[in-house]
Amino acid sequence: PALRRLSRSLLAHYEKGSRPVRDWRTTTTVAIDLMVYAILSVDEKNQVLTTYVWYRQGKALAAGQFPLPNVARKKKPPSPRCAPLPTSLFLVPPSVDVGKSPHVPYVYVGHHGEVQNLKPIQVMTACSLDIYNFPFDVQNCSLTFTTWLHHIRDINLSLWRQPELVKFDRSVFMNQGEWELLYVLSQFQEFSVKSSDSYAEMKFYVVIRRRPLFYTVSLLLPSIFLMVMDIVGFYLPPNSGERVSFKITLLLGYSVFLIIVSDTLPATAVGTPLIGVYFVVCMALLVISLTETILIVRLVHKQDLQPHVPQWVRHLLLERAAALLCIRGSEKFGQSRAQSSDGSRQAENNDSTARLNPSGCEDPRECEGPGGTGPTAAFATGAEGSLPLAGVLREVSAIRRFLEKREEFRDVAREWLHVGYVLDVLLFRAYLVAILAYGVTLGTLWSLWRDA
Repeated sequence: PALRRLSRSLLAHYEKGSRPVRDWRTTTTVAIDLMVYAILSVDEKNQVLTTYVWYRQGKALAAGQFPLPNVARKKKPPSPRCAPLPTSLFLVPPSVDVGKSPHVPYVYVGHHGEVQNLKPIQVMTACSLDIYNFPFDVQNCSLTFTTWLHHIRDINLSLWRQPELVKFDRSVFMNQGEWELLYVLSQFQEFSVKSSDSYAEMKFYVVIRRRPLFYTVSLLLPSIFLMVMDIVGFYLPPNSGERVSFKITLLLGYSVFLIIVSDTLPATAVGTPLIGVYFVVCMALLVISLTETILIVRLVHKQDLQPHVPQWVRHLLLERAAALLCIRGSEKFGQSRAQSSDGSRQAENNDSTARLNPSGCEDPRECEGPGGTGPTAAFATGAEGSLPLAGVLREVSAIRRFLEKREEFRDVAREWLHVGYVLDVLLFRAYLVAILAYGVTLGTLWSLWRDA
């Protein structure tokens, strides 16, 4: 009954359609406050931020500015508590309610005449989202409250609390979602449209940061593991065909991985996140690695159709590059090749001597018969018996030439295999340096962005 009598007394001479001041030349100052309760969604494609906030409006307690007429000052409630009165009976500024916020049917009137309008609202606001640093991005979106229906001479805006209290207030924020609230900045300004009357405007800048743990585990780590396996694949022998199939399998696996994570990456029409560029570069590195493997395998196979290693290739790779990369065995390879060349030349000389002495004597004096008849007489004497022996010698010479030719082919194969090994080590170390530089650059950038 006391609340009913108070309501009738307060609203006896109150007009809802007029501005609540005693003098119409006096400006009504409305204090507003904002506390972020939750970040509901961040739509990168449509550039929309949806938040759930506690919004408070109150009448500033300036001298002579009361939202109710004189009877409100004379009829004070017996206690300092605020009395809840129906919202429909008061002049309340338009709200940004979108229909999903709960309806609060009361406003609270204090014993000094101030009116407080407290309500939770769901706000959808357009925001320029920058996803280049995804998933280490920080977004800054603004919530603007202005008096579109009244000039600043009629209704002015102020901040309910101190800006420092508003900035670091996380008392009601739900801190278990994807986004973390850093701070809320407040700014008051006046603006005019086409040199008309000025309007008051209060902006709240909601600064949020994405928690990157989920995206690091599901996006970055699998990609890093695949790249590590690609580096380990270089330790397979270059003359083995397993390396090509292994790297093709890695490339196919990475392609499937990109198809799976394509729905996770934010998509906008104005830019591409750096992590998307990172995935493309990793795919390009896998393709380069596969191309290098195919070239090395082609180099160390089909040696029967290849000539000896050119002198300039031997000088650059087997001497300079091998010494630079600290690859052992190049000197032994050069010595073995020289020994094989000397052996082939000695075999050719022996073959020529054998052809000049068909009887198989190394010294012509040994072939002389008794009495100094000479080799002609001896050959004439044993001509019939030496025919099978000459055939055997020809067969043995053919077998020797075949073995020498095969050994020469093996020398050529060993030459190109050693060249392929040195070239493979050189390209692998260049590839490893490129990957390390790329990884250190990305890690440094993301660390700087996160700390900033």
